[in-house]
Amino acid sequence: MAQPLDLPIKRKYLMLTIGIIAGGLIIITVLAALGVINQYIQSVLMSIGINIIFASSLNIVNGYMGEFSCGHAGFMAVGAYVSSVLSLIFFTENKFTGAALLPPQSAIFLFPAVILIGGAAAALAGILVAIPSFKTRDDYLAIITIAANYIIMTAINNLEVVGASRGLMGMKNTLFAMSDIIPLPWMLIWILLFVVMCVIAIKRLMGSVLGKGISAIRYDEISAEIMSVNTNRMKLLAFMFSSGLAGIAGGLFAHMLGFINPSSFNIMKSTEGMVMVYLGGMGSLSGSVLSAVFFTLLLELLRPLQILKWVFIPLLLILLMQFRPEGLLGNRELIDFLPGIKKTSGGVSKTTGKGGGSHESAS
Repeated sequence: MAQPLDLPIKRKYLMLTIGIIAGGLIIITVLAALGVINQYIQSVLMSIGINIIFASSLNIVNGYMGEFSCGHAGFMAVGAYVSSVLSLIFFTENKFTGAALLPPQSAIFLFPAVILIGGAAAALAGILVAIPSFKTRDDYLAIITIAANYIIMTAINNLEVVGASRGLMGMKNTLFAMSDIIPLPWMLIWILLFVVMCVIAIKRLMGSVLGKGISAIRYDEISAEIMSVNTNRMKLLAFMFSSGLAGIAGGLFAHMLGFINPSSFNIMKSTEGMVMVYLGGMGSLSGSVLSAVFFTLLLELLRPLQILKWVFIPLLLILLMQFRPEGLLGNRELIDFLPGIKKTSGGVSKTTGKGGGSHESAS
């Protein structure tokens, strides 16, 4: 029986990809530190990284699980505000505790923990959507997620302790404290590192047994239950993991800008996430990454149009649904288009035998 060659070839491409990514991160960091990459280009690169995390996290629910979440920016807001408040309390003079609770220099080591705590808070907020999702799907779930987005926004708008509608600022001081120790583009470094970690985490989850259970819901929830998949548990896991990653994106977004207010996370921000998911392809991690890059660059090109860009972006979504509803990559990954990779379906790879016949072998 002929053995499929997909696995070693995919390993070769995977190792090559890891090497390219690692080399790219080092080169970008060095060029930014030397001033070759100016502040504007750095801001675009950081926006691309944040959008990659945001779109990839939404793809877990809307793509892999096949649900229809429309209020993802609400969880981004939770992560942004929680991480911002912690950053101010721990590392800077602030209105909450007065003096910083920790030496400002400790930010260089503890900043990732602050961002992860914000992600954990957003994951807990994801329960607001996960529990109602046990009984609802499609349009009804979309209404619930939009309502959750507005609940979170309204709550923040009425919390004077975090600035209410005026917003919250001062997070840049945390970055200044890092730069005082080692003069590096710390925000760019942290965003790039979190992008790599989040993409790897999604890839590992969706390639695991739990990930297969999440994907089973997309095809047929009743059949998945018959096959002993605990669909409620899978939905809870998917929503919490997706919301947690959105919270991480929110924390990075807040520190990149140094200022946030509730309007930064309204329904338009959620719409951006949906455009990126459907543009790249539902259930395609590579598609989310590519679409986040394309969409961010498109926003920069349309910036001179100001408010008119929100005429063009929904139009892009309409055209996408009309002419390529599966998105750029569909539910396939970029590696599937590379030479030497044979298509597999359900873990079965077709290989050609003598006389041109074919037989199947498990991959």
